[in-house]
Amino acid sequence: MKTPKPYRVLFLCTGNSARSIMAEALLNVLGQGRFEAFSAGSHPAGRVQPLAAELATSLGYPAERLRSKSWDEFAKEGAPAMNFVITVCDNAAGETCPVWFGSPVTAHWGVPDPAGVVGDEATRRAAYRKAWLLLRKRIDLFLALPAERLASLDSRRALQEIGRVGSEPVQTPARSD
Repeated sequence: MKTPKPYRVLFLCTGNSARSIMAEALLNVLGQGRFEAFSAGSHPAGRVQPLAAELATSLGYPAERLRSKSWDEFAKEGAPAMNFVITVCDNAAGETCPVWFGSPVTAHWGVPDPAGVVGDEATRRAAYRKAWLLLRKRIDLFLALPAERLASLDSRRALQEIGRVGSEPVQTPARSD
């Protein structure tokens, strides 16, 4: 029996140093060969944030695969065609993206930037952990989508719905005085 080709997913962020790197690692490890994930940035920082690298390697993602790179690598001729392109930061979602080969399904999964959090190490680690857990929840939902839904025209709506998970406003219970 022929093994199906993995779905290719490109996670985009402006700096490609934290959120998109973590999403790449999560999907590559948790996707178990069903998905092949990449990450890139519109203005790559040129380095991976140490706390993002720590989380990625703790999952078993090879450290040598962690690098900050430009989205231009994936827009040029000969680049692998993507099935999905997902922005994980609001800045990248608002930018004009290159034309992607293969007409991928696009979605936005906004995640607060842990690299922008100022404070002591515990505060910074908590911000990275929170971003990691939100990405993990969304990737788990993505992985749970049946193959027929991923291959359908309905996949964009499904990915957009996943992008709203964890973004719901907190409801405060009504007081009964």
